[in-house]
Amino acid sequence: MASTRSDSPVSSAWRIELSDEAATVALASDIAAMVGPGDLLTLSGDLGAGKTTFARALIRKIVGDPTLETPSPTFTLMQIYDGPSFSIVHADLYRIQSADELADLGWDEAAEDALVIVEWPDRAGDALTADRLDVCFTLDAARGSNYRAALVSGSGEFGPKVARARAIHTLMAETGWSQAHRAFMLGDASTRAYERLTRGAESAVLMISPPRPDGPPVRFGKPYSAIARLAEDIRPFLAMAEGLRERGFSAPRLIGADAETGVALIEDFGNEPIVDANGPILERYAQAVEALARLHALDLPDTLPVPTGGQHRIPPYDLDALSIEVDLLPEWYAPHIARVALSSGVKANFAGLWRETLAPIVAQKPTWSLRDYHSPNIIWLASRDGVARCGLIDFQDCVMGHPAYDLASLLQDARVTVSDEIELKLLGYYARLRRESDPGFDMAGFATAYAALGAQRATKILGIFARLDKRDRKPAYLAHMPRVTRYLAKGLAHPSLAALRAWHEANLPDTLTPAA
Repeated sequence: MASTRSDSPVSSAWRIELSDEAATVALASDIAAMVGPGDLLTLSGDLGAGKTTFARALIRKIVGDPTLETPSPTFTLMQIYDGPSFSIVHADLYRIQSADELADLGWDEAAEDALVIVEWPDRAGDALTADRLDVCFTLDAARGSNYRAALVSGSGEFGPKVARARAIHTLMAETGWSQAHRAFMLGDASTRAYERLTRGAESAVLMISPPRPDGPPVRFGKPYSAIARLAEDIRPFLAMAEGLRERGFSAPRLIGADAETGVALIEDFGNEPIVDANGPILERYAQAVEALARLHALDLPDTLPVPTGGQHRIPPYDLDALSIEVDLLPEWYAPHIARVALSSGVKANFAGLWRETLAPIVAQKPTWSLRDYHSPNIIWLASRDGVARCGLIDFQDCVMGHPAYDLASLLQDARVTVSDEIELKLLGYYARLRRESDPGFDMAGFATAYAALGAQRATKILGIFARLDKRDRKPAYLAHMPRVTRYLAKGLAHPSLAALRAWHEANLPDTLTPAA
């Protein structure tokens, strides 16, 4: 039975018993996942309590070299290491008399954009920032010469990080994965992170999905995430995973979760893709299309139970959500990629045309729209049968929307070029499957919605990729823009979108003639 914890208090203090040096090294691995460039980690405690042992293990973990020579900085005061992504400064301030001596050490230059690990931080007075992670080590001779205890506490942004690390530690202990090897997996464009845990031949995935902080109000006094109907915490993922599994689809089995801090241990589907170096693998894409057709033929509820307790109401993909997404194009793509300044009147016209286009689509009977149904989020499970061969891993932002949205996500994949031939063939396959379950299925109406929602999605993605580049310093997504603009031009060619195509011809013509 899955371990689920949702009612435990969130604490920013975490006490760990360290029975031996191996436990200290394990704690260093946990802390390594919490720190990065620009962070301050302070180590306190009596002489011989284990500060240097911990620091040495932490540095070796971050650098990725378990044999790295890491001398104590007791006499040099400061040691500097080059990590793969950032430098590490290890300082021992026991011998300084005042904070003024830090300047003579070249402290400011060394600490810039580095992880700073400081032993005896009290010697620095007010020279160190209050926003820090602290590990305080204590001895207990009555419990043996090797026994230590550590109190990990965080201030500022480290408070939630400590609570999350404590929850991960507890969750792994409760589910029997404490001794597993942890390895970072590639993340995505969101704040979520993933680790693969291995113990012998078994593996699982640690999903870290902290509650989404409220952004600034952008409309109606609400942040973008609330209007766009994005998941605010991990509970929608937990509810949707169970809902999909109950209906015969392959969503990860829940091993354990702490919904309050946003961590879950889930089934590992591996990494077998539905694409190869040449693009879509037709058999696998066809199976993914069949999975959608089967899902869309079901009568699906808009409320699901959350395994950790409570109910999750799947929000509607309404006009406000769809509209604020397309607004990303004039807000981010136009000024930063196209270098075009759009007047407020031109922007208002764009918004009005989209609302007029989408209104009849929103009015139709909705289904579960998983919203990120494309190749990176579908894992091929060859040992399973039928639609269960498609492992689904990203659905926390599911909404009640038109069935054409997910099909457009798959067949107009932002990261993989899907040829017109394959797209048309799979559209026909989807239509045949839908007609088999519903002879009254309206393919002409579906095709209109498919063109509109494909164009809506391409419009949104162009804005998101521009925002990732400009605001979040993630330029890698720009490489996919030519492909996405081709999808947009294709959608805008549909007769029902003639007015929007005319708007692009007048204001952003490059989106209709994308570069190769």
